[in-house]
Amino acid sequence: MTKNKKWLALGGLGSLSLLLAACQRTASTTTMKAPTGFFGSFYNLIGKPLQHLMEWLAQFFGTANGYGIAIIIITLAVRLILLPLMLRQQKNMTESQEKIKILKPQIDLIQAQMKKSNSQEDQMRLNAMMQDVYKKNGTSMIPSMGCLTLLIQLPIFSGLYQAVAYSPEISSSKFFGIALGQSSMVITIIATLLYVAQSYIMLQMYPPEQRKQMQTSAFLSPVMTFVFCMMYNAGLGLYFLAGGIIILIQQVIVTYMITPAIRTRMDAELAENPPVIVVDENTFKATAPAAVDGDNVIPASSRPERNAHGRNAGKQRHH
Repeated sequence: MTKNKKWLALGGLGSLSLLLAACQRTASTTTMKAPTGFFGSFYNLIGKPLQHLMEWLAQFFGTANGYGIAIIIITLAVRLILLPLMLRQQKNMTESQEKIKILKPQIDLIQAQMKKSNSQEDQMRLNAMMQDVYKKNGTSMIPSMGCLTLLIQLPIFSGLYQAVAYSPEISSSKFFGIALGQSSMVITIIATLLYVAQSYIMLQMYPPEQRKQMQTSAFLSPVMTFVFCMMYNAGLGLYFLAGGIIILIQQVIVTYMITPAIRTRMDAELAENPPVIVVDENTFKATAPAAVDGDNVIPASSRPERNAHGRNAGKQRHH
């Protein structure tokens, strides 16, 4: 599930990159002409309000680094508002993973049988049994993906980029010597390292034998962070950097507080209420096929005994 969630996030961010690329940004451009049409409507709805908010915050702080501070404050505010929702989604996802881990022996038996079966009827029957395993044990084959927080962040993500790119004042300003209108390797490296640390801590939730399987999906986030920070301006890079701080704190809470508490509670519940057994090792044991004698079916239990040479023992006794 975590892997699916990462790929979904990748797809969403990939779509957003196409949206931003449509604005015809070039690497040497620090200030862009405001878009028209669909992108212009989006800019007027999201980008301009964020631009005005950043200008107000910069004037409030009254320093040369005011615009950078404004981006960080907006990012932290959005992330902190979303933090309870994100923690709840992580909690639900962890509970689902722990339940699936308990049901894994039954799931493995059904999946092994699916590989052996070539009949469509058998596949349908086995799928029904799989659904039964999940349903009778109070979980789902398709747990919540937690896409809401991503959907909320996408407009902010795009709006901040537009606010910096289309404002001469913001794009020409600097944050501790770093031009906000251009990409910054320093901000890119710091933001990427924060997401690398988050991915590493996330992997600690899994047993050692499972970590190798999870590494590819776990480190997608740092790779995408690096790519986006290098593709777009440092103002957007600050969004990733500030967001990475909250993401890191969130992952520490999930890995070292929420997950152990869930496992302890589920172990206690499992001791009192063992999982419902829908299938076991005896469910799919093959029975000996019946023999056919002309038009009559002879059950295996009624067949005549054969000696070591394969001859009919009954006929030998008769002769």
